[in-house]
Amino acid sequence: MARFLIEVPHEAEVQACIQAVQLFPATGSHLLTQADWGCKDGKHWAWLIVETDNKDEARYLVSPAYRASARITKLNKFIMEEIDSIMSYHAQ
Repeated sequence: MARFLIEVPHEAEVQACIQAVQLFPATGSHLLTQADWGCKDGKHWAWLIVETDNKDEARYLVSPAYRASARITKLNKFIMEEIDSIMSYHAQ
């Protein structure tokens, strides 16, 4: 399985924060109860890292109300031996 960062924005109004925080666990996915929130620092986003087979599966975990605005990023790690291949990848 691959790891994905899911970023879900919402409006900065108090009601929007309340709705987002309440809606996440109501979607039925236990993963969404593990979201980290930036609201108290003025960043009205939820973040979570999940393991799924692909981006579509990661996006499907997000409530339909926020699915279109969610950003899904596949995560990876690098080891020092990969530096040459990383440099050639970015040179393209």
